[in-house]
Formats: sequence, structure tokens, C-alpha cells
Amino acid sequence: MSKYPVVGIVMATLLEADPFIGGLSLSPCEKNPFPVYENKRIRLIISGIGKANAAMASACLILKFQPLGVLNLGAAGSTCMKPLGECYHITKVIEPDRPDLKSGEFHVHVPQIYDGFRTATLATRDKPVTDDLERREVSLYAQLADMEGASVVQTCERFHTECYLFKFVSDSSNDDECLDIKKNIEQYRDAFYKFFCDSVLPCLMFDV
Repeated sequence: MSKYPVVGIVMATLLEADPFIGGLSLSPCEKNPFPVYENKRIRLIISGIGKANAAMASACLILKFQPLGVLNLGAAGSTCMKPLGECYHITKVIEPDRPDLKSGEFHVHVPQIYDGFRTATLATRDKPVTDDLERREVSLYAQLADMEGASVVQTCERFHTECYLFKFVSDSSNDDECLDIKKNIEQYRDAFYKFFCDSVLPCLMFDV
């Protein structure tokens, strides 16, 4: 384990993480059970898509590297026509596909929050939000949707580790251009990395 304070980053795919790996000079340090990239102060783990993957990867990251805090970074779909590429700090995460057995209310998770950012509520589901009807339904309680955020927050809560979420908009409607998520991630991931360096890194407790 590093003798320096470590911050953990959880990202779903290498496609989203590529600018971070190159820009932060992260080197591969582990392949299994999840790929991990590191420099002196950062451990970035690629979780894979979905709640179960995100929970397992977050637990692995925390148990192995004991970070001061965990950042969940990556793409999210907009439920209310927010512009592609726009970056948001998540202040609340809702799980609409995991209602409480007694009350029927959605599970809600509240991550840690930095001041001064454009904010949004995130819905995390095992099934992606793929059509306009689903987007309208989810938009009643969240502006963005992904498949990992809630699991990262819940895992961090369980291990008493601070958790911060930042997402950028990768898709927003049934328009063919807006729905080409891979192309949109490739187009906006560098700007998201710049946003991270310019706005998020200064909030951290040490120079990475």
C-alpha cells in the first residue's frame, strides 16, 4: 500500500477513463479482479457496467488501498434534455428499481458534496434508460441516469469512506446523434477530464 494519502476513482469503462489514465500518468498495477491504474496519489479502478460490478469494484478499491475518499466519475444519460457534454456534481442518488419492501419508496443515497458546482440528482438503475417514455418517467425525480452511482455511494457508506460523484451528459433523447453514446463519450471525455483537472482536483486535500 502507498505510504502517501490515496484518492480512489471508480469509472465504469476504459472508454471513459482513457483521458484520465494518460493525463494523470497512471500506470497499470493490477488486472484482477478489476483493472487498476495508479500514480503516487491515485488509484483508478475500472468497474465494468452495472450496479453489481460497481459495488464489487468499490469494495475492492477501499479494502485494498484504503483511500481517503472515492470519486465516481463518468457518463450519464440526461432525462430532461440537458446539453451533451455538460458536467454535473451529484447531490442525491435514487434507485427507482429498488423500492423499499414496506413503504414502496425508492432507496435514496446522499454522497458528500463540494460547493460551487452545477448540481443534479442521479437515478441509478440496472436497466439503462433508452427511450423517451422512460426518460420522461425518470425525469420526475432525477435529471440524470446511470447504472453505477448508487452502488458506489452505498459501498462507501458501508465502509465509512467519503464519496463524491461527477457525471457528464452522454445521451439525451431518441435523436440518433444524441443516442450514439460511444461516439458522444469519445467526443466529450477530454472536456470532462479538463473539468476534473480544473475544478475538481483543487477541491482535494492534496496535490495529485
